[in-house]
Amino acid sequence: MTDAIARFLSDDHHHCDQLLAACEAALGGRRSATESANALIEAMERHFRREEELLFPELEEANPMATGPTGVMRIEHQQMRQLFADLSDAVAAGDPEAGLGVLETLHILIQQHNAKEEGILYPLADAALPGDRMTERLRAV
Repeated sequence: MTDAIARFLSDDHHHCDQLLAACEAALGGRRSATESANALIEAMERHFRREEELLFPELEEANPMATGPTGVMRIEHQQMRQLFADLSDAVAAGDPEAGLGVLETLHILIQQHNAKEEGILYPLADAALPGDRMTERLRAV
C-alpha cells in the first residue's frame, strides 16, 4: 500500500491554501484582487474536478462504503462554490471587507473539509486504488 493519492491531493490542498492567502493579502492591502481570486477559484475547481470526475467515482466503485464520505464532500464542494460566487461578486464590486469576510468563511470550511479528506477519504483511496496510476490520471486533469 502506498500513500501516493493522499500525498498528491494533500499537496494540491496546500497549493490552494497558498492561493487563498495571496487573495487575502491582496484584499487586505486594498489592491485589486481579481487575479488572485480567479487563480484561487480556478485551482479549487480543478481540485474538485479531480475528485468528482475521477477519484470519487472510482473509489465508490472499488469501495461502496465510500459513498457516504464522498457524498459529504460533494455537498461541501457545492457550499464552497457558492462562496466562490460571493467572492467574485465582492471583488467585482470593489468591496474588500466583504471579500475578506467570504475568505474567512471559506478558509474555515476548507480547513474542516481538508481534514476529513486527508484523514478519511484519501487513506480509503490509497487502500482501494492503484496509487501511482491514479495520481498520474489526477495530474492530467
